[in-house]
Amino acid sequence: MADVTDVNRGNAGANLPVLRGHNAALVLDLLRTAGEGGISRLELAERTGLTPQAVSKITARLRTEGMAAEAGRRASTGGKPRTVLRLVPSAAHAVGLHLDRDELTAVLVDLAGTPVAVRRVPLDLGAGAERVIETAALRVDAVRAEAGRVEAGRVGSAGAVGGERVDSVQEGLGIGELLGVGVAMPGPLDHATGVPRRVTGFPQWDGFPLRDALAARLQLPVVLDKDTNAAALGLALRGPGDSFVYLHLGTGLGAGLVLGGTLHRGARTGAGEFGHQVIQLDGPLCECGNRGCIEALCLAAVARGDLAEAARVLGAGAANLVGLLDIDRVLLGGRTIAAHEERFVRGVAAVVAERARGAGIPVAAAEGGAHPVAEGAAQLVLAPVFRHRRGAELG
Repeated sequence: MADVTDVNRGNAGANLPVLRGHNAALVLDLLRTAGEGGISRLELAERTGLTPQAVSKITARLRTEGMAAEAGRRASTGGKPRTVLRLVPSAAHAVGLHLDRDELTAVLVDLAGTPVAVRRVPLDLGAGAERVIETAALRVDAVRAEAGRVEAGRVGSAGAVGGERVDSVQEGLGIGELLGVGVAMPGPLDHATGVPRRVTGFPQWDGFPLRDALAARLQLPVVLDKDTNAAALGLALRGPGDSFVYLHLGTGLGAGLVLGGTLHRGARTGAGEFGHQVIQLDGPLCECGNRGCIEALCLAAVARGDLAEAARVLGAGAANLVGLLDIDRVLLGGRTIAAHEERFVRGVAAVVAERARGAGIPVAAAEGGAHPVAEGAAQLVLAPVFRHRRGAELG
């Protein structure tokens, strides 16, 4: 992940007991950003605005909880060398689930957001809520078990991981706490209540309390969001804090919007239904019920092998967003893009350049992990731990 120091600026710590959780999150985020090299308590105090005494209390608690550890000593300009602290990534984990229309991907990531285990299985999103929930729950169990096997192998007979003693093993996870599960699926949906709406092609999901049902099955906290929002959040946390649109072309077409470095969901969490903007009034019927939607036009072009036309349609929609939102860049992702990356990037960029009137808006394939939606879904759980404003209103 990229340095997110800019998120902390203007968000300095406050030396009040009531804000202890907030202050600990600021310290945790700086430990995460510092990486293996670590950061001293004095630097933590300077960066957060907290007193050295407050930082000492917070770091002592984090060390007791296993979330921070010493990373050696650093030479000081005066006095004794400073002790450097680092985040312990294995102290906690989160699971990200990508419920696509025909496939489920489960990724277990550690506290630093690094994938530890991955599972992918076929999925029929229209098979019914009970079957989908059971499939999802089994995949969560599978990645936890896989992580446990990995940790057991790393521990070995000496009982040490990376030179550190492991004193306990938690329910097949290896070490650390499972903070929760982030779920990403096609929209529209209500992120605040965790309820899908009329998912294109799968209207039976409309109104089903998916978040609460899965939480009850897993006995874990669950967060639900659109697949495009999850991927955009992951990209935002690694990026420079600008404004961009992430366009995801796979079994469907959608967008994740990041404005001023913060994921934008809208007042009713319905922003980003990019695929259902009408660009041809007398166009073909879309599964949403409208005619001439960009998703219908784009997917039809892909189905007949006309990638140039698919890129042109996608570019027209991207250019509309550039003109409406004055964004800094356009990022492309999804399995269809991945299979023909150069052709889509080149085709979309050509349309955006023509329609954006010399604004010079870059178009590129989204960088990141091998499973950007699932990894972004895990960030739905992790981002609040670090109080990332880029994942605002995550709860």
